[in-house]
Amino acid sequence: MSFLNDLLGGGQGNAAGGASLISVAGALIEKAGGVQGLVAMLQQHGLGEAAQSWVANGSNQAVSGEQLGQALQNGGLGPVVEEAAGKLGVDPGQLMGQLSQVLPHAVDHLTPNGEAPAPGQGGLDLGSLASLAGKLFGNNAA
Repeated sequence: MSFLNDLLGGGQGNAAGGASLISVAGALIEKAGGVQGLVAMLQQHGLGEAAQSWVANGSNQAVSGEQLGQALQNGGLGPVVEEAAGKLGVDPGQLMGQLSQVLPHAVDHLTPNGEAPAPGQGGLDLGSLASLAGKLFGNNAA
């Protein structure tokens, strides 16, 4: 069982839980103004190198839930995290730990050519992110 499956509570509902995490990641990206907005906000709050690695081709630099939570809070996205944690019935700190694993994959998935789309160019494709949930969480139901 993967680390993310452990975080989501074991064997049942992992794909649904994973889809929820992907939805939260998508909401954060959307509220930040797209991939470019999220990367710019993370750069301003100390995670620029990591965020750039998520966009670029190659391996994604890891960040901790605490680092990500602090950057999102300082970037004005704290209320989005709080609301999502409430809807998912988890502690915001636990959600940040999960998102620190998922958000790099989501950004990477949305930037296949190693570049963030320019604002207004190629909107956020939540359908594309939904397919990522199956890859990350082993959706066997499909």
